[in-house]
Amino acid sequence: MSLVDTLSRISSYIPEVKRPLGEVPVKKRLIWSALALLIFFALGHIKLLGLKYQSSLQIDVWIIMGSTIGTLATAGIGPIVFASLLLQLVVGAKLLDIDLSDPKGRAQFQNIQKLAVIIFCVFEGFIYPMSGLIQGDVFLLSLQIILGSIIIFYLDDLIGKYGFGSGISLFIAGGVSSHIISELFMPQVSEVRGAGIFWKLFLSPNIVDIIRVIAMIILFLIVIYAQSIYINIPITIGRGGLGGRFPVRLLYVSVLPVIFASALFANISLLTVMFKDTPVVGDIGRALTWATGQPLKEEMLPKGDAGIWAKFKDGKDEGIRNLLLNLAIQVSGNGFWVIFAEPYNLKIVQAIIFLIIFSATCVIFGKLWITIGGQSPEDIAEQLESSGMYIPGFRRDSRVTVKILERYIPTIVVLGSLFIALLSGIGDMSLGALTSGTGILLTVGIIQNLYEQLTRLKVQEMHPLFKRLLK
Repeated sequence: MSLVDTLSRISSYIPEVKRPLGEVPVKKRLIWSALALLIFFALGHIKLLGLKYQSSLQIDVWIIMGSTIGTLATAGIGPIVFASLLLQLVVGAKLLDIDLSDPKGRAQFQNIQKLAVIIFCVFEGFIYPMSGLIQGDVFLLSLQIILGSIIIFYLDDLIGKYGFGSGISLFIAGGVSSHIISELFMPQVSEVRGAGIFWKLFLSPNIVDIIRVIAMIILFLIVIYAQSIYINIPITIGRGGLGGRFPVRLLYVSVLPVIFASALFANISLLTVMFKDTPVVGDIGRALTWATGQPLKEEMLPKGDAGIWAKFKDGKDEGIRNLLLNLAIQVSGNGFWVIFAEPYNLKIVQAIIFLIIFSATCVIFGKLWITIGGQSPEDIAEQLESSGMYIPGFRRDSRVTVKILERYIPTIVVLGSLFIALLSGIGDMSLGALTSGTGILLTVGIIQNLYEQLTRLKVQEMHPLFKRLLK
C-alpha cells in the first residue's frame, strides 16, 4: 500500500459532517451559515481558562485569519489554511504522488487534508503558549486552543456541506467586516480604546482619518470593478449551435492566492516568536518576517543584545502599514529628501521586497490552485464537453478545446494573481489601522462569490433544468 493510500485510510477514521442526502434549500443554507458564524464569533470572546498573560502583539494577517489571542479562537482558521497550503506545496513538489486531474486523486487530497488539519490544530495549539504569546499552564492552554481549532474545522465542514461557500471564506469576511465596523463606528469606551473614525470626524476632523476613509472607498471600488473584468470565449451549445460565451475573469482564481500567502506569512511570524533565541533559525525567521512586511516587535527579538536587529525594530509596530500615507505627510512637510533618511529608507526597501515576494507567492499559489480546484484548461474543457458546449469553428474534441483554453487561462491566472497581490499590498500601505488592503480584497471577493452562489441556487430551485448548465 502506497503512502498516499495509507494516509487516506488513516484520515477515513476522522469523524466528519455527514453529507446531505439531497439538495439543501437556500433558507436552510442561510440558517446554518449564520449559526456557524455566530459560534465562530463566540469562540473569539471566550477567554482561555488559566490564562495569566497574553501579549499585545497583533499582526494584520492574524485579523484576516480570525485569530483572537487569549481565546478559544487563538489559532483562528490558521490550521485549516496552513494545512491546505502545505499539502499543496508537498503535492506540487511531487513528494506525494497524487493525480489532482483525476477525481479519485482529488478525493485522496481532501481526505489527507483532514488529517493534516488535525495535526496542525495540535501543532499550533502548543506553539502559542510555548512561544510566550500567552502564559499559563502550557498543557491546559494548548488543550483549549486545540479544542477551539477543531470546532472551527468542523464549522468549516458544516458550512461547506449545508451552508454557502466555505467556512474559511465566511469567517474571513465576517472577521474583516466586524473589524471595519468597529474601527469606523465604535464609541470611545476607555482611554485605551479610542473612538471610531466617524466619531473622530464628527468631534475633531483630522485630514489623516479623512484620507484613510477615502482610500478605503477607492479600494472597494477598484476591487468591485476588477471583479467585472473578463474575456469572453465564444461557445456553441447543443447540436443546434445556439451561441453563447464562456467568461474567463481577470480574478479567475478569486482571492485564494492571497489567503494562502497571508496564512504562510502569519505562520512565519508565529514561528519567529517561538524560535527567536535559537541561533540561525531565529535570524532567518526575523529576516523573513521583515521581508514579508510585518513589524519586528519586541517579542521577536532575542533576549539581551538584539544586535543588528535593533536597527530593524519597529517602534510603532506598523511594518509597512500606513507607509504611503506617512510618506506623503513627511514629504509635504519636510521635502522629498526625507525618504532617504532613516527609518523611511528602510521602510521603502521593506515595502519593495514585500511586494516582490508577495506577488511571486500569489502567482505560485494561483497556478497550483487551478489544478487542485478543478479550474485548469483540462477540467474546463471536460465540463464544457459534458454540458454539450463547444468552441465554434473548431473540431468538437476536448483536446482541441484544451489547446484553445490554454491560450487564455494560464495568462489570466498570472495576471490576476499579480493584480490582487499588488492591490492587496498597496492597500496595506495606505489604510493604517482602519483595515488592510488584503482584508478589503478578500471581503469584496468573498461577498461577491457568496452572492453569485445564492443567485445560482435560487435559479436552480426555480428551474431545475438549469442545474446541469450551472455546475
